[in-house]
Amino acid sequence: MQNIKHPYDIKIDQSGEVLGDRLSNYLCPTLKEVPADAEVVSHQLMLRAGLIRKLATGIFSWLPMGLRSLRKIERIIRGEMNRFKAREVLLPAVQPAEIWQESGRWDKYGPELLRLKDRHDHEMVVGPTHEEVMTDLARREIRSFRDMPLNLYQIQTKFRDEIRPRFGLMRGREFIMKDAYSFDVDEKSANVSYQDMYQAYVNVFKRCGLEFAVVEADSGSIGGSFSHEFMVLADTGEDALAICPKCGYAANLQKAELKKYPVEEAPEGPLAKVHTPGCHDVPTLAKFLKVPESAIIKSMLFTVRDPDKIYHVLALIPGHRTINTVKLKNFIGDDVHLTDPATAEAVTGMPKGFVTPIGAKTKILADRAVIRMKTGIVGAGERDYHYAGARPGDDFKIDEVADLAESVAGDPCPRCEAPIEIKRGIEVGHVFKLGYKYSRSMRACYVKADGSEAFIIMGCYGIGLGRTLAAAIEQGHDKDGIIWPMALAPFQAILLPLETQNPEVAAAAEALFQELTDRGVETLLDDRDLRPGPKFKDADLIGIPIKATISRKGLEKGEIEIKLRQTREMILAPLSEAAAEIIRLRDEALCRQEAEGCR
Repeated sequence: MQNIKHPYDIKIDQSGEVLGDRLSNYLCPTLKEVPADAEVVSHQLMLRAGLIRKLATGIFSWLPMGLRSLRKIERIIRGEMNRFKAREVLLPAVQPAEIWQESGRWDKYGPELLRLKDRHDHEMVVGPTHEEVMTDLARREIRSFRDMPLNLYQIQTKFRDEIRPRFGLMRGREFIMKDAYSFDVDEKSANVSYQDMYQAYVNVFKRCGLEFAVVEADSGSIGGSFSHEFMVLADTGEDALAICPKCGYAANLQKAELKKYPVEEAPEGPLAKVHTPGCHDVPTLAKFLKVPESAIIKSMLFTVRDPDKIYHVLALIPGHRTINTVKLKNFIGDDVHLTDPATAEAVTGMPKGFVTPIGAKTKILADRAVIRMKTGIVGAGERDYHYAGARPGDDFKIDEVADLAESVAGDPCPRCEAPIEIKRGIEVGHVFKLGYKYSRSMRACYVKADGSEAFIIMGCYGIGLGRTLAAAIEQGHDKDGIIWPMALAPFQAILLPLETQNPEVAAAAEALFQELTDRGVETLLDDRDLRPGPKFKDADLIGIPIKATISRKGLEKGEIEIKLRQTREMILAPLSEAAAEIIRLRDEALCRQEAEGCR
């Protein structure tokens, strides 16, 4: 593609994209100090490197350097979406309340849904997501089986009124998201659409140069029967992941299955009431009775709200384990939360820490490990007393059994029983099998070949673009700044002429800048008249992958210094071969990062 010289002496291609620019042209206000309100590394470095600026809590402006990286993610996403026959649309950000009431999410979504009224007093929302809008479009435009399969996507700004926005772009209120929606005639066709989007996402994150894992996940407020999350692996990640290094099983900890885990039991004996003064928690009780924590059965009261009533469930779990409330909610199928101590005491008539399942009038739900225990220690229903020798199923009823425990490192993999590992990850993408959740509630139907009517089956697929950039920084940084993967860096190379007033240095830098941009390398020329120190610091802070230093001393030897940001490898290249060397390093980095991405 022909490159065009801009009047301000920058290089643009025929599409208008800037190939080469000068730092003196740029709004890139770098900061020496870490901003006081920036908690995580990505937030700190995006502010310090001049990528973003805060407008209000959880709302940020994108500056030129950050926007270049954002646009690169957009191009990668568009390429993969289009390759898998998804087609781009752009839908309204403000949506009428009626479609949210139809889907049933008007009341369920909660205060994160920003609601407003227009001048005609019509209730509206600022879209946090677009399932309802897409379903409305589908029910108006899809008539018959001949109109499907269909996949539509958009890249658009969303708004969720988070109660506690934090961590910069990780959990902001306004954010940019790619969301796609598939429409199919049956389960078989829907599975093909789902697998296509799954593969497209693998391709996207590989091309971004990120190390990531694909994990089974809970569907949350979006709903649906099945979903996978795409997680960038980073020690600072918000989410815990259960990963099997042997068979490749991976799941978000909220979703991770536990078929069986070891439990150390107390010595068997008859049911006996034991005085346990002050032992209102598991560690204290285990120490007092000289038994392992797993020999104690915790009894936890939960409040359940279904559309018709409010009731309570007593959940039982071995004392050394944490209950997974997402698993509990998914098993029960309604709104579930831990009952506050005052309400729990009023409902059960028992003090906190001494609740007993023996004779309990509420429904009892037990973790799988509890039903395997011959005996266990439970509360006695009165302060400072417990029962030893309580036999599950005999001394107290169990109404239902479920997988309720949260996985920990070393637990057996549910597929191959090898010990699992717990890693941290940052969610950057999520794919869902929605099934008929929205098409049924909003009456999105089509006419089958036999003339009968059926509901459309749907899928939903999202990528957070800002989160992806932030996750890339969490995964790639050091004490000096950002270490971008080549595919996401705002520029691929930066030229640092030292002593810019020296004619030979200035001419050599200009010639290399022209040659690189002519050959398609995205190049930034730091033409500022500054001492070397600030130039080096800014280059490392911004994180451009290849740094070429042009100095008077180097030119006297006929060479320039090329340094890789990621490995700190330094190469001395003849000036005549510098452009070719930079292109080789760029191409190798792109190939290597794409190949190493997925786990």
